[in-house]
Parts: sequence; C-alpha cells; structure tokens
Amino acid sequence: MVTFPAVIESGSEATLCTSLLKPNETLQLTVYLVHDNQNRTLLQETVEEEFHRCSQFKAPQVEGESVQQIRVEVKGQSFQMTESRKVMFKSYKPLTFIQTDKPIYNPGQTVNFRIVTMNASFVPLKQEYSIVTLEDNNGNRIGQWINVSSPGLIVQLSHQLNSEASQGLYNLKAYIGDGFLAHNFRVKKYVLPRFEITLKSPEQQSVGDEDLKIEVCAKYTYGQPVPGTVLLKVCRKFQRYYHQINMVAPCMVESVEIKENGCASPVVNMSLLISSEFEQHLDNYLDITVEVTEEGTDISKVKSGSTAITYEVGKAEFVDLPKNFERDTVIEGKIKVTSFSGSPIPSKKVYLLEGERWSPKLLQNLTTDVNGLASFTINAPNEPETDISLLASVNPDSQYHDEKKPFIRSSDARIHLLQPATPYSPVYSELSIESLEEPIACDSEISVNIKYYIIGETTENYNTDIIYTVISKGAIVHHGYEKVEVKESKTLIEGKVSFRLFVDAGLAPVVQILVYCVLPSENVIAASKDFNVEKCFRNKVSLQFSPTEAVPGEENTLQISALPGSLCALSAVDQSVFILEPEKRLNADEVFNLLPVKSLSDYSYEVEDVQECLNVRPRRHALADNAYNTLKNVGLKMATNLAIREPQCLIYKGLVYRHGYVYGGHGWRHTVALASPMALGDRLMKGESQPIETVRKFFPETWIWQLAEVGDSGSAQVPVTVPDTITTWEMDTFCLSSEGLGLAPPAQLRVFQPFFLELSLPYSIIRGEEFELKATVFNYLSKCIMVKVTPAPSSHYTLKASSDGEYSSCLCANGRKTFKWTLVPSVLGVLKVTVSAEAEQSQTVCDNEIVSVPDRGRIDTVTRSLLVQAEGTEKTKSQSWLLCPQGNSVSEEMELILPEDVIEGSARASVSVLGDILGRALKNIDGLLKMPYGCGEQNIALLAPNIYILQYLESTEQLTAAIRERATGFLKSGYQRQLNYKHYDGAYSTFGTGEGNTWLTAFVLRTFGKAQRYIFIDPQNIDSAKKWLISKQRPDGCFIRQGRLFNNRMKGGVNDDVTITAYITASLLELDHTVKDPVVSKGLSCLKSSIGNLTNIYATALLAYTFSLAGEHETRAQLLKKLDSVAISGGGPLHWSQSASDDSDSLSVEISSYVLLAVLTTSEVTAADLGYANRIVSWLVRQQNPYGGYSSTQDTVVALQALALYSTKVFSSDGSSTVTVKSDKESHHFDVNQDNKLLYQEKQLQEAPGKYSISVEGSTCASVQVALFYNIPTPTGPSTLSIKAKAEGNCTKSFGYTLTLFFTVTYDGELNSTNMVIVDIKILSGFTADPSDLKFFAERVESKDDHVIMYIKEVPRDSPMNYFLHLKQVLPVKNLKPAVIKVYDYYQTSDQSETEYSSPCV
Repeated sequence: MVTFPAVIESGSEATLCTSLLKPNETLQLTVYLVHDNQNRTLLQETVEEEFHRCSQFKAPQVEGESVQQIRVEVKGQSFQMTESRKVMFKSYKPLTFIQTDKPIYNPGQTVNFRIVTMNASFVPLKQEYSIVTLEDNNGNRIGQWINVSSPGLIVQLSHQLNSEASQGLYNLKAYIGDGFLAHNFRVKKYVLPRFEITLKSPEQQSVGDEDLKIEVCAKYTYGQPVPGTVLLKVCRKFQRYYHQINMVAPCMVESVEIKENGCASPVVNMSLLISSEFEQHLDNYLDITVEVTEEGTDISKVKSGSTAITYEVGKAEFVDLPKNFERDTVIEGKIKVTSFSGSPIPSKKVYLLEGERWSPKLLQNLTTDVNGLASFTINAPNEPETDISLLASVNPDSQYHDEKKPFIRSSDARIHLLQPATPYSPVYSELSIESLEEPIACDSEISVNIKYYIIGETTENYNTDIIYTVISKGAIVHHGYEKVEVKESKTLIEGKVSFRLFVDAGLAPVVQILVYCVLPSENVIAASKDFNVEKCFRNKVSLQFSPTEAVPGEENTLQISALPGSLCALSAVDQSVFILEPEKRLNADEVFNLLPVKSLSDYSYEVEDVQECLNVRPRRHALADNAYNTLKNVGLKMATNLAIREPQCLIYKGLVYRHGYVYGGHGWRHTVALASPMALGDRLMKGESQPIETVRKFFPETWIWQLAEVGDSGSAQVPVTVPDTITTWEMDTFCLSSEGLGLAPPAQLRVFQPFFLELSLPYSIIRGEEFELKATVFNYLSKCIMVKVTPAPSSHYTLKASSDGEYSSCLCANGRKTFKWTLVPSVLGVLKVTVSAEAEQSQTVCDNEIVSVPDRGRIDTVTRSLLVQAEGTEKTKSQSWLLCPQGNSVSEEMELILPEDVIEGSARASVSVLGDILGRALKNIDGLLKMPYGCGEQNIALLAPNIYILQYLESTEQLTAAIRERATGFLKSGYQRQLNYKHYDGAYSTFGTGEGNTWLTAFVLRTFGKAQRYIFIDPQNIDSAKKWLISKQRPDGCFIRQGRLFNNRMKGGVNDDVTITAYITASLLELDHTVKDPVVSKGLSCLKSSIGNLTNIYATALLAYTFSLAGEHETRAQLLKKLDSVAISGGGPLHWSQSASDDSDSLSVEISSYVLLAVLTTSEVTAADLGYANRIVSWLVRQQNPYGGYSSTQDTVVALQALALYSTKVFSSDGSSTVTVKSDKESHHFDVNQDNKLLYQEKQLQEAPGKYSISVEGSTCASVQVALFYNIPTPTGPSTLSIKAKAEGNCTKSFGYTLTLFFTVTYDGELNSTNMVIVDIKILSGFTADPSDLKFFAERVESKDDHVIMYIKEVPRDSPMNYFLHLKQVLPVKNLKPAVIKVYDYYQTSDQSETEYSSPCV
C-alpha cells in the first residue's frame, strides 16, 4: 500500500508512505514517477518482512498543472503486482495581501494601504508589482502606481479620495506577472453617534415556547453603559406573494428602560405573533428592530435582527440502541421524547414502527416516564432479512406533517445482522478518531485516540496494524502505526490505541488525521478527522500599550516584541470604525485564507483513476467505497492490490451492470440521506432577511499608521501621543522577518477621562443675535466630585450668567449636569469659545460622602469656534492693473467708494501685489471662483486652469516641488470627481444623466489630454471620449451639437454646429493631432465653408484661434483683420463684445481671450504682435476677481489659458520694481523681484471710503489689485430673475420647532429661458435644514456649513417655479435675524436677485 497526496506542490519536498504486509518471499519493491514515457525511480527496496515507512522525493518543477503517474511494482519469484495511480503536480502563486488602514472611508479622506507578498510558509518575499491600481465603484481607474517595489518588505502607499467621491465599493489591485490580488473597501458618507448596540435573540424560536427572550445592550466606545430607553418592535411579515387589502401584519411594540448596566431584557409573548387565520400566509421568521435613544441628547440608533420560527416543538429519538443483532435474540432500546428546548416530556404516547418513512408498520405503543424515556424489546428479524429499519414517532401512521403545524420530529435507525466478514460481504467493522478540544493550542503535545470496533472476523489469534498518517496543508507530515493483537476468538473486538503528536505553527490551520488497517478478511477499514489548530505563526508578535489606559493628550508607549530583526507594521484605528464594518480587519483568518491549500478534501476528475470492469460473482452491497472515500476526503491516494474501491461496473454472466440507484432488494444500491423538509425550509427562510446595516459615529479615525523596526533584542518601544478622542483605539500589528510573518493579537487602548465636558453652539450667528451656550459635564468616576466650570475671558464676546448663576456643583457617579450662559458677540468673524471644567478640592459632602479628586485628567478644556456674520448681503468690488514701468515710473489714481446704505462696520479693503499676472490665480488654485462647483462642467472648469498654470511655470523654470504637489493634488481629486459625470459610452454631461453633451465632452477630452503630463489619467477615458465625439461628425466634416450650451448668449448669427466644430477641432489640434488627421482636416473644411457669412463675434474669435493652431496663415490673417475692425478700444486696453449692449459680461472676456490666443499662436511672434497682445491683457487683467478668476467658469478657463500663453512669451528672468500705494493717511511699499514674483503680498487699507495713488518704478511689470468687501441691506430692486420666500410653522413649542420655507423663482427676461440657475439659501442661526426635500425638484442639492445650495437646469420665461424646504431648530437663539436667500444665473452672474426670510415664531 503506497499512500501519497493526489495533488503535490511543484518543486516541494514531497512525502509518500509505503506499507508492505505479510510477504511470504523476498520481494523487490520499486516506486516510479512516470511522465511522457520517462520513468524516474522514487524508491527501491528489497523486502523480506512487513514494514511501514515514509520516504521523501523532490517534486518536479512545473508551470501550472501537470498530471503524471506513480507506478508501484512488487516482484518476487511467485508474486508479481503492478499498480498505477495518477498524481497532479501544481505550482502555486506567492501569497499577497493588501491591508488598508480602515474598511470604510468618507469622501475626501486618505486611504492608506500596504502590500506584502510571502511564500506558503509565510516567509516574506521582495516582490515587484508591475502595476498597482485603484478603481472606483464604477470601475474607473482613479489611481495607478507603476513598477512598485519596496525598499523593505512592505510597500506603503496612499491615495486621497476627492470630497465628491461616489459611494460604493472601491477595489485596490496589485498585479504580479499575469495575475493580480484585489482588496476592496467602502466609500460612504456617515456621521454617527458614539455608541454601539448589541442585540441577542435566539436563532430559532419554536411555536411551542410561549416567551421569546431578547437582550439589548448599548455601550459607548469608551466602554460605559448608555442611559436611555429601548423601543422594541417585533413583527411578522406577510409572504412576498401575498397581497390582501387592509391586512396588517402582526407586530408587538414595547418600550423598556435601559438598566444601569446598559442592557434591557424584554420578553415577548409569542401567542401575539401566531395567527390561526392567516398563518399560511405569514413568513417563517420574526423581524426584530430595536431603537435605543440616549437620555439627554435624544440621539437614537437602530439595530435589526431576525429569529426563525420553527414548528418543531420537540423530537423523539433512539437511545442505547445496539449496532448489530444476532439471529434468535432480542433487540432492546429506548425512545426519548424532549421539547424543542431540550427538556424531557413525560407521559407522552410514542410509537415504535418498522420500515421506511412512507409506509411504516406499527410494532409497539409506548408511554414516556418522568424522564421522557420509554423502553422496548423486540425480536430480532428471521432469515433472510439482514437488517431492520426502526422509526420512533409520536404518530402511529404517516410520518409527514402539514406545513405550518406544530410537530414533534421523528427519527430512524438501521441495525444490521452480525455476519462473518468475507471480501464479499458488507463490512461493519469500523475505526473512529476521538474528538479533541478545538482549536488545538499551538506548541502543545496532544494524544490522539483511535477506537476500533472489529466484528465478524473469523480468524483466531491474529494481529493487525492500525496505521496513521498526519496531513497538514496538503502534505504528509507524520506517519506511524500501532499494533493490535487479538488472542481470543470473539465475534466483536473493541478497544483503543493512541499516539502523541506535537502541534506547532507548521501544522496550522488544520491537521488532518487518517487511520486505516487491513483486517484478516482482507477488508480495509479507514477513518479520518480534521482538527482545527490555533492559527499561529513562527514569528511570535505581541504588543501592548503602557500604561494600558490613558487620558486624552498624554504620552504613552507602545511595547512591541517579535523575532529579532523584524519590521513591524502598526495601525491604530478608532473602534467606532469596526462597529461600522466589523468583519474587515487584517487577522490570522485572513492570512491563513491566502494559503492555496489549508486542508484537503476530494480531488478533481483529472486525477481520478479509471477502473476496469470486474469479472466477479455478485459482490458486496454496503457502502463499499468506505476506505476509498475516506482517503479521498483527505486528498490522498493509495496504490494497492487490496480492494478498497467499489468497481464502477461488474460483468456477471456476460452482462455489464453499472452503478445504479435501486431502493430495496439486495442489488447494488446507495442509501441517500434526505434532510428533513423542515430543516431545509428553516435554512432558506433564515437566508431571506438581510440584517439592516447599522451606522455609527466616526471620530478622528486613524491614529497610528507607521513602520517600526525591532532590533536584535527582539523588542522595541515606540513613543506615541494619545489623541483627544474619548474612545477605544484598536491596534492591529504584523511583523515580518526572514523566519516569517507574525500577527499580534489585537491590542486596545481605552482613552478615557474620569469626567469630561461637551459644548453645544451653532455653526454661525448674525451680529445682534444671542444664544444660550451650554456646557455639559459627565462624571464616570465611581465617587462624587465637586466640579467647577469656567469660561475663558474674551474681548470678542460677553457671557451673561443664566438664571441660577451656579457654576460649581456636586456630581456623583455616572451623573451629568448642564451649565448655561447667554453669549453676546461683540465683533464680526470667527470667535473661539473656550470653557474648562475642573474637579476641585472641597469639604462639601455630596450624597453622604466626601468628594474625591482624580489623579489624572483633573481639568478638561474644550474650545469650539463660532462664526459671527454681518447682517444683510456681502458685496465685492475689485480693480486690477498690470503696470509695466519699463525703466521709468507709471501710476494710477483710484478711489474707494461705498454706497450710502452700507452696513456699519462691515467694510474692509486691501491691496495686493504680485510680480506675475498668474500669481493671483496660483494662490487661489482651488477657489478661483467663489461659486459652487457641483456639476460636470464647473468641475472640469476648475481643473483646467491648474494645467495652464503648471505648463507656464514649467516652461519658465519656476515650478517648485511644493507648487507641483499642491496643483497635482487638485488635479487628482478633480479627475476622480469628473468621472461622476461620465456616461458608459465615453461622453460627459452636466449632471451625469440624460444625453451626452458635445461641448462638455470636448472640454473634458482637451483637459484630460493635457493633464496626463502631470497625473495618472486612464487612457481609456481619453479614447472613449474621442471615439464618442468622432461619432458625432457628419460627412461634410461639421460636428452635430448635442446637449445644451453652457451660456446661451454664445448663440447669435451663427449655426451652433460651426462653433462646436471649431471648438472640437481646436481641442484635437491642442492635443497634437495634425492637419493631416482626417477628423481635423474634415473639420477645417466645414469651417472654411462658413467663413464668408460670419456675423457672430464669438464664433469669429474661436475660428481665428482654430486656424492659428492649424497654421493656415491666410485664413487667420483674414479673421484677425475682421476682428480688429470691431474691437472696442478705451484709450489703450482692447476688448471685444458679442453685442454693443453687452459689454462687461463673461462672454466679452471669453471672446477677448480667444483673440489673444490667436494673436500669440503663430510660428514667429513679432514685437507688433506682443504690443497688440499687451493691450488685450491690460483689459483682461482689469476684469479679474479678487481670487484670480473671472465671473464664471468658461471665461476663467479661456482667459487663464490666454494669460498663461502671454506670460510664457514675455517672461524675463531679470529686473525688479517697487510698488507704492498711498493716501493722505497711510503709505505701503512692496518690492517685486525675480525671487518673489509669485509671492502674494497683501496689506489691509484703513480708509474705506478713501482716495489712493498707485505708482510702480523699475524694470519689471507688477500686477496690482485693490479689493473692497462690504455688506448692504438685502436689495429688493427689480431684476429679470427674481425670488420670493416665506417661512411658515407652528410656534406652540418654545424650542425644537420645525419651519417650512416656501420660495418661488421667476424669470421674465428676453431669452426663452435662463442658463443654469443657483439658489443659495442661508439657514437661520440655530437651525438645520433637510435638503432631501429639494432633491426631487433640482438637478443637485448640496449642504455646506450654514447654506443649502440648489442647482436648477433652467428657469423658463414667465413660468414661476415653486419649492419648499424644512428647517428644524436645534439650538435656541435670541433676537433671531432674517436670513438671505439668493438666486443667480451661473454663467451670467449679473442676472441675480436676493430676498430675506425670517422665523414667524420671533
């Protein structure tokens, strides 16, 4: 008998074990490995006596899989045998895992991750990953790292998610060769409370049990119980297909107080949930929902569970029944009847039956005694019966019960006749391995007991070897045998043998034990059992915090021990994260799950050996494959000349019999175990109810994410500072050394303060409003303290004591107290409010005990910020100049003028100076426009200027690492956000829905194409956009416009298709497509045909730029000449406008910028060209807003592109100037030179209103801007776009009431409709809004601080649009002021209107 694993790892040290029994002559034993007609000898022995031993051989190296043969030859003079068995050699990939610091992220957070690769013994490998990618929930690649390898053994990378990241599962993939490993995490918006609920209910509840017992517990993450109430709701739904009008499913609702330990144990009466009338239509499970509401804050959390309903109310089962019977004897046994919960049922009628379940015959009527037992005696069957089937049941006839009716489960048993064992009769002897306590502890020695039960052997005085084989991770690791001697001749021999086994990390996670023996009757009996081993590692890692509990902000030490020279990866995350996603942590299970083989069971058909038909007389009919299947269950094969496998077919009297399923009779048959229908039903039912995901509060989430080295001593101390969050930190650590990986058991640090303080205040208030500042102190000490609460003094606000004026108080165990002041701010801007609570010494007696003072954490101080805003509406005015002295001096005069109705104290002015016209945009690269950017066009418009500025700085050698990092950070998040607006066909649209938009898709293509130089952009996204655009080109070369124009004033005097064709053609030319490209040349021919009749100035400017890019000089000159004739020149500066009436709008900036681009896009830029360009730049600079942008998105993008091109052409790396800004009362000087060109220099101006002069002396240009900010009462003048608003509500509640804000937007201008419109609603102080009300009416709704922003696609002329929004009061504010609601056209910001609304309850 030669045993070996059916599948062996390529290149490994493999083991095969050989047993030779009862040789009667000298034999030559040879074991070959045969492949492609090549024989390799694995073992050769000359044998004279019995032996059992194992030998090693080196498995061949193969790619993938290779099926070969192991051939065993035994030769003597009279004996000869050859047996072959297939074996598979298989190569396994190395094991790789990815660890993220958290399983779930909010949009905008940073994902930290590590990648580690090891071999199957968990020894780390230095691995290069050809590519590592991050894909969002739509499969877009949003991050990629090429040829990544680690200097150590751990790759650490990170990726910042953008703040608009779409929610869902994201995938990290690490590619090694042609395979990859993936790891997912969830992105989701969550804001959640600080406690966790656990709900315990039985898995199954029998309809026979009256009471359903439930336990609910609520604990804060710092371990303390939550005070409050539990609302319990237990319901039983109707089945999905059952819809009856007015039917209400049975429910039970109950409210229970939480006890001091944080738990409540409600009991539900089941009879309320069982309905005799509708039982057939009700689901077989209970939905359990608990809502825990925290006392004091009224914060509530919900948790759900389910309990299956079973109709099984008990069971009848056999006990003390023999396995065999002999002829002419009696069979004795007992029947036990118990309830579903396991208690005995006395005086119950129970029946003993014989035969199959569908037609049993009654043998005896019995009644149970006080222990639920009934004894019986029956006669053994007579010839020719060889077995008897018995049934214990409480029903004398049919064993099938009606669905949804209570029943007591019956059970059956089969007893066989004791017969002499021959190779042709059924084998009833058996081996069994006794259970052990699992998992088996690492580094322990265990005793494995094997029981044998040998029956029917007729030989006298024999001995047999019980052979055992130990398998781990698919390989044989241990082998031996125990002798059993039989001296007496008895039909039944029972006993046990045992062997010792040392279990170490090498045997984890499962040890499989196979035992077999050959009986004198030449039958082989076998048994196997799997034992789970504790998942441990050779590298023993442990870690602990010292001290093990901490107070916020104190120093602590992490103590790590591991094998000397280990590199340890540390991670500490707030426990709240794992309450949200409990199963997602790097733990031993996850590491062991990487193993290609943890334990063996079965093997694939490729290694199944073919059997020939057997020429025999009728053969055994028991489960004759017992030994073969037992071996197969542990993945082993045996090459032997013994019959261990039932043949697949028999030839008997010339006929072939194949395996069949025959019930009854003595033929070949298989007994098939049927799960009882009820058990299956239960399983299906359980699967249906999905638990509702519960969500919790995140504090600062990742505290530690670093690597630490353990030196030769095998230990390291890492000093850490404890964060301020009161919570429990969960620490996960793994270490790598040349010996292997080790995982530390999870360590925890509870951060806790004996008492602490919470402040509640609104985000913002308006000057003149007052509110009640509340400070709540919690005491979690077991003793009383005297606490004193003190606000820090401030010149920015005054605090008035509340009515009781008490600011020190006794606070006993688990007590809480709230202290109050009225806060009145005295300045505008952001205020810091600071309050301290201190436990002080006192002689006062509280609750009959002297107060104590804690050793640590005696004072808790909390600072929160509050924004105080001026009343009315903020206005901004700015004036900009580009002043170039060219060796002399140039100056400008200016006056700051305020309107008469300016709100007192709200005016502020400043002057800023830069040596570069792009410097202002660079400073505000993330906020060129103080406008929302929640749609696809605005997002890409914020992205594009980054690229033009980077290109300019790079070409003039001014790009620093810091600027590059900041700009590429915005590019990355903008790129990811843009993918939210992508369609499956590659196109883009403003809100990511509806039809693709040609303008926007061309804009995205142009921007992504240029961004590729600075960040990773998936090339597929560029190709699919290009393909989609090309599909919109007509045979005449013109492109079809699809989707809306951003700004409807682009139209006029021209077919839209000409403008879009020019735009797409220019985009392709900018991306280095040449004029020879068929798409470009067809586009240009379409444009040429329309030049003769151009009256639209916007289209003319765009065409001039397109032909400049194409290098078609004649056409360019013709178009520039035409433009020059309509230029508007105000004594120097030059600009263009779409019509005489529209002069300062965003379209003029866009047209003038296209002209500037056209003038500068030529192979030779002359001095005259630069002079002309300078006049356009001079006008463009004057239109800039204080942030470096313009009035909307498109004008900002094109203007900054043009200014960047101009700046590149005129850049000079020498020269300096001095700027002086002065009035009668103040004077400011600024130096501009090569070292500080990009430095933003700003000074506040004291005189508003006032007159100032600005002069520049020197040799380099300076960009100067004066900005004025002030508030005015909300204007109510007429406008083409207008808004009306009114709040209504029920004012009977003094606090916590709800208002409904109704508002109407109307447009009555000249056009058919507006562009996209933004409604910006400021929320009243102390209120919050529920923006979901507006989501049905608007394209998009955002909440930002104390504003709700709503996007409306368009407002049609003369058709008012009505909306409403619910507001809820969360903090009381006195003297509540009105709040402003504003509406404006996004691309034509001069179309705007504002109004105010106020609470009707003030």
